Amino acid sequence: QVQLVESGGGLVQAGGSLRVSCAASGGTFSNYAMGWFRQAPAKERDFVARISRTGTITYYADSVKGRFTVSRDNAKNKVYLQMNSLKPEDTAVYYCGASNRAGTTADVFAFWGQGTQVTVSS
Repeated sequence: QVQLVESGGGLVQAGGSLRVSCAASGGTFSNYAMGWFRQAPAKERDFVARISRTGTITYYADSVKGRFTVSRDNAKNKVYLQMNSLKPEDTAVYYCGASNRAGTTADVFAFWGQGTQVTVSS
């Protein structure tokens, strides 16, 4: 069983940057691909980014490509999402997930954190 805890959310102005983190415990972190999803009020949980077990392969949603960067530190059991050029439409609760399956849909991620709120003001 993997426990995930996100941190680093907050309020930022449009055009600004923020880095959210996810700390893992209770399992072998390097056995899992990690993903970031986000969910705005009354909307579905949407894929943002995914990083492979070793960190060598990444995938991004088109809406964040070129602005967001996912990375991981297996020695620290952490995954990060660096968000630049933030827009008001990036406002959401950001969740990290752990997966031992292929894909970028929420159903392939078996473990989830509680989420961290990111609010981008215009």
